[in-house]
Amino acid sequence: MSLCKTLVIALGWIASAACTVASLASPATAVFYEFESGQVRPLALSPDRTHLFAVNTPDARLEIFSIDGGSLTHQGSVPVGLEPVAVAARTNTEVWVVNLLSDSVSIVDIASNPPRIVRTLLVGDEPHDIVFGGPRDGAFFTRAFITTARRGQNLPASVAANLVTPGTPRALVWVFAAASLGDSIGGTPINIVELFGDTPRALAVSPDGASVYAAVFQSGNETTTVSEGAVCNGGSGAAPCTVDGIQVPGGMPNAQVPGGLPAPNRNVENVLGPEVGLIVKLNRGNGQWQDQLGRNWTNAVRFNLPDLDVFKIDAAASPPVQSAAYAHVGTVLYNMVVNPDDGKLLVSNTEARNEVRFEGPGILGTTVRGHLHEARITVIDSNSVAPRHLNKHLVALPQGYRTTPIPAVMKAASLATPTDMVIGSDGTLYVAAFGSSQVGTFNVATLENDSFTPDVASHIDVSGGGPSGLALDEAHSRLYVLTRFDNSIKAIDTSNRREVAQFPLFNPEPPSVTRGRRFLYDAQLTSSNGEASCAGCHVFGDFDSLAWDLGNPDDIVKPGNNPLGPIGDFVPFHPLKGPMTTQTLRGLEHDGPMHWRGDRSGAQYAGDEGGLDTQLAFKAFNVAFGGLLGRDEGPISDADMQAFTDFALQIVMPPNPVRSLDNQLNSVQAGGRDIFLNRAVSDGVVACRGCHTLDPSKGFFGTPGRTTFEGETQQFKVPQLRNMYAKVGMFGMTDPSFNDLPLADRQFQGDQVRGFGFTHDGSVARVLDFLHSAIFRLSEDDRSQLEQFMMAFNTTFAPIVGQQVTLTASNAEAVNPRVDLMLARAMTDYVLVNQPGSKECDLIVKATINGQARGYLLDATTGLFRSDRALEPMVSDAQLRTLAANPGQEVTYTCAPPGSGWRLALDRDGDGFLDRDELDAGSDVANAADVPASGTPVPTPAFMPTPTPSPVIACVGDCDKDGEVTVSEVMTGVNIALGSRDLTTCLSFDRNRDGSVTVDELLEAVRIVLGDDVVTCNLG
Repeated sequence: MSLCKTLVIALGWIASAACTVASLASPATAVFYEFESGQVRPLALSPDRTHLFAVNTPDARLEIFSIDGGSLTHQGSVPVGLEPVAVAARTNTEVWVVNLLSDSVSIVDIASNPPRIVRTLLVGDEPHDIVFGGPRDGAFFTRAFITTARRGQNLPASVAANLVTPGTPRALVWVFAAASLGDSIGGTPINIVELFGDTPRALAVSPDGASVYAAVFQSGNETTTVSEGAVCNGGSGAAPCTVDGIQVPGGMPNAQVPGGLPAPNRNVENVLGPEVGLIVKLNRGNGQWQDQLGRNWTNAVRFNLPDLDVFKIDAAASPPVQSAAYAHVGTVLYNMVVNPDDGKLLVSNTEARNEVRFEGPGILGTTVRGHLHEARITVIDSNSVAPRHLNKHLVALPQGYRTTPIPAVMKAASLATPTDMVIGSDGTLYVAAFGSSQVGTFNVATLENDSFTPDVASHIDVSGGGPSGLALDEAHSRLYVLTRFDNSIKAIDTSNRREVAQFPLFNPEPPSVTRGRRFLYDAQLTSSNGEASCAGCHVFGDFDSLAWDLGNPDDIVKPGNNPLGPIGDFVPFHPLKGPMTTQTLRGLEHDGPMHWRGDRSGAQYAGDEGGLDTQLAFKAFNVAFGGLLGRDEGPISDADMQAFTDFALQIVMPPNPVRSLDNQLNSVQAGGRDIFLNRAVSDGVVACRGCHTLDPSKGFFGTPGRTTFEGETQQFKVPQLRNMYAKVGMFGMTDPSFNDLPLADRQFQGDQVRGFGFTHDGSVARVLDFLHSAIFRLSEDDRSQLEQFMMAFNTTFAPIVGQQVTLTASNAEAVNPRVDLMLARAMTDYVLVNQPGSKECDLIVKATINGQARGYLLDATTGLFRSDRALEPMVSDAQLRTLAANPGQEVTYTCAPPGSGWRLALDRDGDGFLDRDELDAGSDVANAADVPASGTPVPTPAFMPTPTPSPVIACVGDCDKDGEVTVSEVMTGVNIALGSRDLTTCLSFDRNRDGSVTVDELLEAVRIVLGDDVVTCNLG
């Protein structure tokens, strides 16, 4: 058969494949963004116990259930802000919902028909929790307390972010008087209480409402990093040396530090490791910063860490103020509850062991394998702070946590990631173990005095996985549990401790998210002791604000073959790597190799010679299940790892809370941006952007995934720069030889809220300090401007995304300018990878009009709003604002992420029938299978993805990498497209790395065969 005839047949097959692939394509759906927000208080009962309220985090709604004899009946669903994580009922009809992404609190009137938002309060960044306390009005408390971080566009000048000011309290509790919220744009708090910690999370209130407790989320554990430049060279045999001549009280005489890195300094191959830094921990007994050998490193630490974790607020004072603080409660604090019988405060938490070096089997050194964080509940009274290890049975094993294999009965008795808690009148404490698919039960008295024995018989199994919230209805012997993995409410009969019913909440998350989430959290699945999981350090997909030395002396040196930046070499990866701060899992999709050094890289696999394949890079973490989490069976299956990868690479970064809502930079930030982008040489080699690529069209926000040399003892991947604002809080550092820090920055700085700062090991206090490195050619003014720009660095989404406001009959003068801004931003072009034609946000509107819940979406082309009835004419901005002039018709505006507005505003279940049309016809807006009997569906507008291509390594279709594409290889590609052969048969067909072979890719291979396309062939 001639080549031409064969190609004609191949093209015929291609045409057939095109029809087949098209016929299998699913209907276009709106975009869903996975923020992976951690729920804090997702369930609440009304004071009269007649209603249960649940936050539906992925669907941005409050779900309302009536309680009838222990059974739940769904009564309503109210759109609130984006990523709701907590709910509390102030009265039987007034419910407050905390919206993490929207930086807002929605106040919902459930007595109206239908229930509706009556007010939106604007607060600081990432609000997490809410409780009510203070004085009463009849039976109900009158003050609301809300935790937020000290940043965000809604902060008043009185509590400015102060991102470059040492010793600044960074935890805020906003306090509102429920009866007098004020007519300002987002409400007027009666006080904002400043607490000396970092971002806060949970709240608790005493039964009488007089005391409110606030917990810092990632509060640290009195550890920090001594930088490489402050550790004497020469390893374990090094003598004491002087760092920079600064004597710190309590330090060794003559400004000395005690020596070099403790042994081992060589790996199993006897290869000497690089000079690196060292994690030290405060010895509370003598006030010294010490390493594992008990050596005094105090001269290398230029600050104090008070380690204040929980704060008590006098809720009845005018205004409420802090009245006490408690230290050393835990490292990551999840939730709190007050025991009504004795007034003791119980805090669910984990305690990190990052002062212990190394992962792996621990033959040549110590190891944290399977023993990274311990799950605890800490008991606080006025005189003591007493941690209780929930899994103390693991310590009692013959070799403790290092027992291998761990008996299955020991694993079953463990509880992982304790989150929400409730206490029954009989003294039973219920603990939601998010990483165990169980609710632990304890006699609270035995837990408080630490006489309890962990026992699987005392656990309650719950289906679905990821129990995150609890609500106890003792009158009906019911414990309600919200399970995050399947987004459902489970009813537990407390008389026999069995699950008796479940009530699924509508979930818009794609299957790739729901399938893969459990691999981040499920300690029963991913470890052998039932306590360790990836989420122990990557807390809700983010970081834990710590550094870890997870080198492995029992491992070998591995080649470094990642793509290089402007300068560098293929330096091997030594397994002794020193301290590295935990990196976020958010926004990994386009970042290439992973870990600070890029040693988790696709370059170690066939098919990713360029080393930038993010899928393969994430899959390289599979070895960590055995070597770090302590899974005796070793890595999880390839299918499970693929599911985990698909989930993790969808987690996105939130918008930058420092950047102005109009997406403009102030003069100082703009000056820094100009230096970053346009200064020809900033470090003696290239401009800042020469390494830290800023190209939103490719998803690059500081990194193109390449490796570079920066005067360190190891080479590092260029890091992304989107979350620098989240690392502020450590001030004071030594001046190693490659820096030239001002004397004032090297002096002892006093109390600080964080022990880790910037760069790979967290030893650099400020961005400004990093920019004092000898490699930079910058003035002090240049450094200040660049630091301010780093705090406001571009992220995936415009800063307006998530923002929300409610227009009422009384606040138009204050609110209208914000609505003007939201309209303007929703009509402003924005570069978003894979979504051509994007605007900064999709502006959605929710209102109750003539007794009907309605939704509207802005058409950015016309400036008009489309309603949730297909045949209704579009309405103007002025018409919508006029609605709010009528009491009871409040209008809530929300800037949704681009592409998600259609789902959030008009078609909740994505079935093509608009919400109001479905309600009019009696069909279910939360069930895509239940559609109106008549009517025409409205196709969901969808962005056509234009995936960022990986660098071309060889010809498309060149399966054997011989520099040619043959007809036989084209046939292979056709079979892959049709599904009769696996993609791994010929990865080179998948040019855009989207996991499939498209007709365009097949046609490109045919053109290469015909000689019509030579530019795509790169054989170098």
